[in-house]
Amino acid sequence: QVQLVELGGGLVQAGGSLRLSCAASGRSVSRDAMGWFRQAPGKEREFVAAIGGYGFITSYADSAKGRFTISRDITENTVYLQMNSLKPEDTATYYCAASPDWASVQTNPTYWGQGTQVTVSS
Repeated sequence: QVQLVELGGGLVQAGGSLRLSCAASGRSVSRDAMGWFRQAPGKEREFVAAIGGYGFITSYADSAKGRFTISRDITENTVYLQMNSLKPEDTATYYCAASPDWASVQTNPTYWGQGTQVTVSS
């Protein structure tokens, strides 16, 4: 069983930056694909970014390309989401996710964190 805990959310002005972290426990997730999703009020949860086992591959939603960077620290069992040039439409609860395989991490992850709130003011 894998537990995921997100940290780093908060309130930031438009154009600012935030770095989210997701610490995994229970076992090593170095081989797992990890991802970030977000859900704004009244909207469905959507994929943001994913990183493959050992960090060899990444994928981003169009809304995140060029502004967000996903990375991982294998030794710390942690994945990060660096978010730059934030916009009010990035306001959402951000969730960390993990899956044993690349395909499912982007669509139907096995494990989820509890989420962290990101609010971008205009």
